Amino acid sequence: MSSEEQPVALSEAPEAPRDVTHAPTSPSQPPSAVAVTSRPDGGEVSHLNQPTPMSKSALKRLRKQKEWEDRREDRRLKRREKKQAHKLKVRAERQALIAGGADPRVVYNRDKRAAVLVPMAIVVDCDFEKYMTDKERISLSSQVTRAYSDNRNAKFRAHLWVAGFRGKLEARFNDVLQAQQRSWKGASVFAGDFVACAAAAREQMAATKTVTPEDEDGEAAAAAAAQKTHEQLLIGPLRRSLESPAPWPRDAQDPFPLPGEPEPPLDPAHKDVVYLSSDSPYTLSRLEPGTTYVVGGLVDKNREKGLCYRRARERGIRTARLPIGEYMVMHSRQVLATNHVVDIMLKWLEHEDWGKAFLSVIPKRKGGVLRGDAAAGEVAELAQEGSGEPADDDEADEHVEEEEEEEEGRGGEEVDPAEDGSGQHAKKETPKEGTDTA
Repeated sequence: MSSEEQPVALSEAPEAPRDVTHAPTSPSQPPSAVAVTSRPDGGEVSHLNQPTPMSKSALKRLRKQKEWEDRREDRRLKRREKKQAHKLKVRAERQALIAGGADPRVVYNRDKRAAVLVPMAIVVDCDFEKYMTDKERISLSSQVTRAYSDNRNAKFRAHLWVAGFRGKLEARFNDVLQAQQRSWKGASVFAGDFVACAAAAREQMAATKTVTPEDEDGEAAAAAAAQKTHEQLLIGPLRRSLESPAPWPRDAQDPFPLPGEPEPPLDPAHKDVVYLSSDSPYTLSRLEPGTTYVVGGLVDKNREKGLCYRRARERGIRTARLPIGEYMVMHSRQVLATNHVVDIMLKWLEHEDWGKAFLSVIPKRKGGVLRGDAAAGEVAELAQEGSGEPADDDEADEHVEEEEEEEEGRGGEEVDPAEDGSGQHAKKETPKEGTDTA
């Protein structure tokens, strides 16, 4: 035995564990030596278990995020100054109109009434967090705030609920958006899934007294009374849906056939719930009173095809798609943003006409025209173009967020730099009345 290999006496105490770590000098540089940590049993922890150094792009994103957060107060002050300047400009314009002989009631829009509550519920299902990136979750939060704003400012508003309100979505609302959902009026957030949320919406509608006017002439007076007593009004379109229920035909060809067993039977406990999905073989012809319509809050650039449709089928929930193809010829595909679906249903309550609802909501960039207004050649051309490559789902989100930043009084939010790699937004035409997703 050589002098270098002397045995260790059993009576000697083992050497105390050493913890020797060679850390990198910079997060962006590899470690100069392998990180080694001894264990009590004499073994060593592999350097493969050490944290992976951050890439240059990741460090750049963190730096931009910190710069964005550091400038938050400056942005708030700029918005406040811009808002005050806009108020002064509008005030001067109104005074000039009144000085010219205009009716003050028209100038100040004093005849505008608050939205009238109707016996119908809309649930935005936001329980898709694991399917979305951080950027897409930011877009979803913008769509939810816009849906609330559209519902509150509509002529007729529904019972609005946000299901799956937890996780990163809830954290963003509580942190970045300063818990604005706590001050919402006529809308509720729900941590559970869409089925439990629909049950809560059903109870809310049942607990609210419904006023039924005798005829169309008495509807205005009934609406004014319902506003004062916080009751819900059975307006003409919903009353006619109740008197003459619309048929529920199934398409001859399933737009999104699912492999495996046949479609499960509908759950009679949820017969008053309809999940809206562009993959459904059923077409929605009218909105019905006492019904809860579920809109999928999913921003994924159409990666998860049929996800909302499968989720509804598995729970025995009715599905339907908006009749966009029956009324419109689209320049691009028919899947639109979440807040657009909500706004289209609100416009139908006002006009009882899907064509008017689509025209007033669908963004002009999608090139949609009514079928009756389009020539035969144009219909074929637009239909062919609309079946091409999918459009970017985030187009609607970006211009919605841009408008919300300009109008923070409508429940808007700060636009995160993650929405655009440069931290800036291109100027786009923003529809004044909103948009749709089927």
